[in-house]
Amino acid sequence: MTSRVPLSVVVPIKNEASNLPRCLGSVQWADEIFVVDSQSTDDSTRIAQQRGAKVEQFRFNGTWPKKKNWALENLPFRNDWVFILDADEVLPPEAEKEFAVAIGNAGNIAGYWINRRFFFLGRWLRHAYYPNWNLRLFRHSLGRYEKLTDLQTDSGDNEVHEHVVVKGPTSRLKCEMDHYAFPSIDIFIEKHNRYSNWEARVAAEGKGGDMLAHEHVDLKRSLKRFAKRLPFRPLLRFLYIYVWQKGFLDGREGYYFARLHANYEFQIVAKTYEYRNRSKRG
Repeated sequence: MTSRVPLSVVVPIKNEASNLPRCLGSVQWADEIFVVDSQSTDDSTRIAQQRGAKVEQFRFNGTWPKKKNWALENLPFRNDWVFILDADEVLPPEAEKEFAVAIGNAGNIAGYWINRRFFFLGRWLRHAYYPNWNLRLFRHSLGRYEKLTDLQTDSGDNEVHEHVVVKGPTSRLKCEMDHYAFPSIDIFIEKHNRYSNWEARVAAEGKGGDMLAHEHVDLKRSLKRFAKRLPFRPLLRFLYIYVWQKGFLDGREGYYFARLHANYEFQIVAKTYEYRNRSKRG
């Protein structure tokens, strides 16, 4: 395509020098790219600027807003449509044409869902955590990330598992993102330790989020609400990924992925208990 797609891409980062070249290289066709940084100490800023991105610094106050909602509220977008892309995610080459058509023919559509696949222990998972739909392409005036807690969560300054809520109908894209979220088991454990802090605080506060009008996300959220009332939640999380999602077809990698998520679920259970007891003691 000869002209750039009328799209503003937002990439939230902190110390992502290893991921940024691959990530930003996949969206060079976008009219505008913002990298929203949290005072990185590595080479992230230089890499982003070399690839034509505008770097904005975000300073977190400890509670709200977090990075993505702050960006949606404060960045001077010159396009109506935005796409939220994490630094460990990559769009395929065919996304350029599909995004251009989707934006040009949107009509009254407010946002688009995109599927993604996970790279784990050297292979792509085609069953565990797949499909994994996220609403990322939307009119920035009509979409914001949901707010599920007012508490300090000790989970970092970026949104964890909140979803975008848009005012209007949505549709789906055909292309899929590649997600290099867990290049090692060590990073998986570090990230999920932070994620479990957030999950436990939300659970302790009793908020679960709204239904978001997408079958895969709504099913996952409904199952999570139901599972909170059940015993043996770590086992149930393992069975959901390994059996229900057919993670066993992903081989040894699918088994390890399911076991690690079972451990993650146990962290959530234990931390929720800890937070509630702490609240009772005042």
